[in-house]
Amino acid sequence: MIFCVEDDSSIRDLMLYALSTAGFEAKGFADSVEFWSAIKEEMPELIMLDIMLPGEDGISILKKLRSQTATADVPVILATAKGTEYDKVIGLDIGADDYLTKPFGMMEMISRIKAVLRRSIPKEKVSTLNLGQLKMNIDEHTVESAGKRVSLTLKEYELLQKFMENPGIVFTREQLLQSVWGEEFIGETRTVDVHIGTLRTKLGVCGEYIETVRGVGYRMEVQL
Repeated sequence: MIFCVEDDSSIRDLMLYALSTAGFEAKGFADSVEFWSAIKEEMPELIMLDIMLPGEDGISILKKLRSQTATADVPVILATAKGTEYDKVIGLDIGADDYLTKPFGMMEMISRIKAVLRRSIPKEKVSTLNLGQLKMNIDEHTVESAGKRVSLTLKEYELLQKFMENPGIVFTREQLLQSVWGEEFIGETRTVDVHIGTLRTKLGVCGEYIETVRGVGYRMEVQL
């Protein structure tokens, strides 16, 4: 079920028609009063939320949705008028999943909704990662290389996990710094090279899985 909160009845009707044609169930609401009343009875899969509404506006509604446990994870796509860049930024900062700028096409709306719904599907928790002769048990926080237990530092472990979760993907040093050390880290990309070197050494024969991609960064791949 998709909830569409839009005060313009002609736009709202068009949205509901497009959603129905695309195979979605949808309900429309002209203001926050109707919306809050409906959400007590039924939890939607996604909410299309106009920012400019009579009474309580979309930003206020979004804040409440994200502050309540029952609705904190419901995907929300904001509809914003042209020239309201500030509202877009605020909306994304407080938890909107995407936004559409009016006037938008119905095909674009359907495409955005499908994309957000795909991203919001809960991923199955993975407790072990296996790649070639490498095995990582995430629950136990352990690593085995060619059947032997390997002792890693926290950053080495996080680097290895990043690689094993994304085999074949090339990461730049900057991407690895941000992912493992965080945006607040102040240091050089040389830090990544040093940790990659010690990680390769500790992994022994499996250290060869970590490949240097010249001019780019690193990737992990098992050569068959």
